[in-house]
Amino acid sequence: MIGLALVCLAVCTAVAAPLIAPADPENQDITEMTLPPMWMAGGSARHVLGTDSLGRDILSRIVFGSRVSLLVGLTAVCVQGTIGILLGLVAGYYGGKAEAIIMRIADIQLGVPTLILALSVMAVLGSSLQNVILVLGVTGWVMWGRVVRAEVLTIREKEYTEAARALGASNLRQIFRHVLPNVRATMIVVGTLEIPRMIISEASLSFLGFGVPPSIPTWGSMVTDGRDYISTAPWIAAFPGVAIALTVLGINLFGDWLREFLDPRQRGGE
Repeated sequence: MIGLALVCLAVCTAVAAPLIAPADPENQDITEMTLPPMWMAGGSARHVLGTDSLGRDILSRIVFGSRVSLLVGLTAVCVQGTIGILLGLVAGYYGGKAEAIIMRIADIQLGVPTLILALSVMAVLGSSLQNVILVLGVTGWVMWGRVVRAEVLTIREKEYTEAARALGASNLRQIFRHVLPNVRATMIVVGTLEIPRMIISEASLSFLGFGVPPSIPTWGSMVTDGRDYISTAPWIAAFPGVAIALTVLGINLFGDWLREFLDPRQRGGE
């Protein structure tokens, strides 16, 4: 329930950002640079969580930054899930050379850290929201492919699959009518657990300057902006860091519950 509450809070914040944000996230005021949160000495009720080095309202930037983080997380997972599921189905069902080629590609990609691979591609393509989603989606399909392949290897030997094959069902009908629906629960769980990883990856790319352009407020870029003020204005980096931690924690808790709910074997005592 805590995880679900945190997820709902993040989603509602992203959807209602223009209504929740007390100010324009890009509005700069050099007369209010590095103001502390309202409960600290020198703080102002106009800026509940304080301001950054350019006088921008931190709360507003966190609220609008939630849109980018959730958009990247959800869209990148959809991209990598589509690629991984299709390749996993082909590898697991058909086997042979197709399986060998797909799995060797996956092994090669696993040999390169995802963040390093994403940094290399982003350095070539340039910083943009679309490129971040594309890079994280294309570089993250391996887990999906390997999990789906393992599930399909088991499902294709089940009695109902063999019965469909004996009745003359085509390969595509067997895959999409009998195999794919039986890996759906696993894919939902994988997707739920992959969203936090994509949020962390986007924040890491933005922190290193290879993610979303600086004109778009993101949690990762906010942490980057505040790293030079850790000793004098720690709230600039602390609050977006807390937003990242709570969102990732909430999705992970919800994903763990979802895994137990969809798989009765994971439930205690059953």
